[in-house]
Amino acid sequence: MSDPLTQLVTLLRPGAPYAKIATASGAWRVRREEDSIVLYSLILEGRALLEVDERAPILLEEGDFVLIPAARRFTLSSPDPVLPLGQFTEPVILAPGQVQIGDPDLPVTTQQLVGHCTFGARDAALLLTLLPDLVVIRGEARLGTLIRLVADEARAARPGREVVLERLLEVLLIEAFRASGGISAPPGLLRGLGDPHLSIALRALHADPARPWTVAELARAAGLSRSAFFARFEREVGSAPMAYLTGWRMSLAKDRLRRGEGSLAEIGAALGYGSASAFNTAFAREVGKPPGQYASWATQLAPEEAPA
Repeated sequence: MSDPLTQLVTLLRPGAPYAKIATASGAWRVRREEDSIVLYSLILEGRALLEVDERAPILLEEGDFVLIPAARRFTLSSPDPVLPLGQFTEPVILAPGQVQIGDPDLPVTTQQLVGHCTFGARDAALLLTLLPDLVVIRGEARLGTLIRLVADEARAARPGREVVLERLLEVLLIEAFRASGGISAPPGLLRGLGDPHLSIALRALHADPARPWTVAELARAAGLSRSAFFARFEREVGSAPMAYLTGWRMSLAKDRLRRGEGSLAEIGAALGYGSASAFNTAFAREVGKPPGQYASWATQLAPEEAPA
């Protein structure tokens, strides 16, 4: 049976613009204002204080991994000594892939491996609503190994670099997301997959999105009554079952339209629509434009300009 998390991460089409080693000393504070990039970081040495939006500060220590997949503004700073509020430090590039933060004449207190990645999917923002908006994992050696591989590949100019990076990032994201899943995850796909009943329904839905699913059928697969299944799915996944199914179908449709995989009738049939007309109506209602128009724009525009 298809694995929903693997499908979702593959659709995101991650890529890595760059990775770097950031060395810090003394009192320092950096912030990110851009809201279009994804950040991941591994603390190699020392500690750092992470503040994201209105959340309580999170102390990161050696071996900790953090991933901020959604659009978020955040600051990283030295926990001790503390830079006065309102002051920020400008990183200095020492060499390709290496930056210095803070007073270079003071002993190094923190070292991080920091990477940024982008998502090539046209509807990445929609897909990311199914995943946590902040992932913090402590002491997971597998993630550290993967990040080092990503950083090494990102800094090199070897043949096949883009393909290798995309695959490494897919594995890194899957490892990070599944390590943060379960009942403690916020409502979304990971929390749903952590539920023994809902996971059966989610896997069935992802394995056969073209099937004319009903809430009653999914409830039977999950071993729950219709009302109990509906309430549980909405609470744990964050949307009603049929709304989730429609959203997933539209994500698959966008990907196939971008790739030019089949006619509108073929794409619609593969996703459970009985005719090109039915698919056209459903797509236009959900996306805001007919699939033919979406396909033309998605193939003509640069990835960063394509409609979501």
